[in-house]
Amino acid sequence: MSEPRENFSSRIGFILAAAGSAVGIGNLVGFPVNAAKNGGGAFLIMYAIFVFLICLPVMIAEMAVGRKTAKEPVGAYKTLSGNSSLWGAAGLLGVLTPFMIAVFYMVITVWILGYLVLTITGNLEYLASDGFGEFINSPYLFLAMAVVAAVVNFILVAGVKDGIEKAAKILMPSLFVMLIIMVIFVLSLDNAFAGVKFFIIPDISKITPSVVNGALSQAFFSLSLGMGILITYGSYINRQTNIPSSAKLVAITDTGVAFVAGLMILPAVFSFNPNIVPSELSDSSVSLIFTFLPKIFLALQSSIGYFGASAIAALFFLLVFFAAITSLVSIIEVPVSYLVTEKKHTRKKALSILLMTAGILTIFATVSFGMVAFFTEFTTYAGGTKSFFDVVYDIFYDTILPLNGFLLCVFVSYRWKKNKLSEELALGNDGYIGSWVEKYINFSLGTFIPAIVLIIFINTVAQKFFAVSLFGF
Repeated sequence: MSEPRENFSSRIGFILAAAGSAVGIGNLVGFPVNAAKNGGGAFLIMYAIFVFLICLPVMIAEMAVGRKTAKEPVGAYKTLSGNSSLWGAAGLLGVLTPFMIAVFYMVITVWILGYLVLTITGNLEYLASDGFGEFINSPYLFLAMAVVAAVVNFILVAGVKDGIEKAAKILMPSLFVMLIIMVIFVLSLDNAFAGVKFFIIPDISKITPSVVNGALSQAFFSLSLGMGILITYGSYINRQTNIPSSAKLVAITDTGVAFVAGLMILPAVFSFNPNIVPSELSDSSVSLIFTFLPKIFLALQSSIGYFGASAIAALFFLLVFFAAITSLVSIIEVPVSYLVTEKKHTRKKALSILLMTAGILTIFATVSFGMVAFFTEFTTYAGGTKSFFDVVYDIFYDTILPLNGFLLCVFVSYRWKKNKLSEELALGNDGYIGSWVEKYINFSLGTFIPAIVLIIFINTVAQKFFAVSLFGF
């Protein structure tokens, strides 16, 4: 028998939980990497524009669908479409996506915990000496995996109010405080303001099609759109909540964290190497976290000693670990909610099922970096050999998210209908009907937003799997 559906106890609890789902590794490291490689301030401007003109309407629509039905993606799509099997399949894709994203996100979270432990125990020099290849094949990772799984299970088994909301109220403020401490320290380093200048002063001439594409993709992925998270979290809010206002605060929080993270990472990079060329930075946030940043932290020992450098590194990895946990909790909550709502399982049973299924896949992903040849050389596409981890990442994070966003736009505009969406968003927001916000949301969700997101999806498929770009970049 299913458990009664819970609700967030307060608006701030919902906002912090939703912000926690959005604030993750992509904000803290992925955003600064993309900003560095795509024109700094030029990227920042385009990112902010896309967050509020394209991503915010999608976020609002996801929350509205969730609250209207009090269900996760499968139940929500079925309910609002009159049990359409086609839209039920779209909802199932919205649950399968976070389930698979949890697999690779769990691996990265385990790595972060491992780096945190090694830093605390005085092994910063080892981490800075290109030890990553050895580290990711260490048997101790499975112990770290058990710890991460236990932390996530502890939070989720407690439920929405006593688990997710309480964790968000503790972890998110702690994350903000640690981030500010790190920024203050980094800005005190020599040549740090060269990084600040590069980051916040835009060079309009650098706004190219590549920068536009990178900013839009980063904005879409950063806000957890297309993962089913905001539909699920929206199902836990009460009828008096002002959804557009709450969504705006989540977007502002997420963007604010990404901006401040840029003030942490880029000045640190420029301080470490005053002559750094942005194109020399790692192509991925994963590489920056685990190979480049430990070298930066170790270099600090000349001014603050090895212990001081290790302490700063430990604070950074604790910061990223907290961000990873809040995101991982929200990602896993989607399939948990599906099993509780649609399959009538208890939360404990749902989490046990996920531990057995996603847990096994996570082990496959963990051993796909050299431990097991079958998973390391899992398949080949786009002219290269791909590991099991690569396949999961390429399909479910880079590719499927924009498709889910496209399906949501089509659903709310042409299946559920715009007037129904407006009626839902008017609850808790008396001035919504007839406002310019209503007109913009209804127009954008039914016209250019799904077109743009569909183009992103098609181009991603072409690039990821056929090594061809529709736009020549």
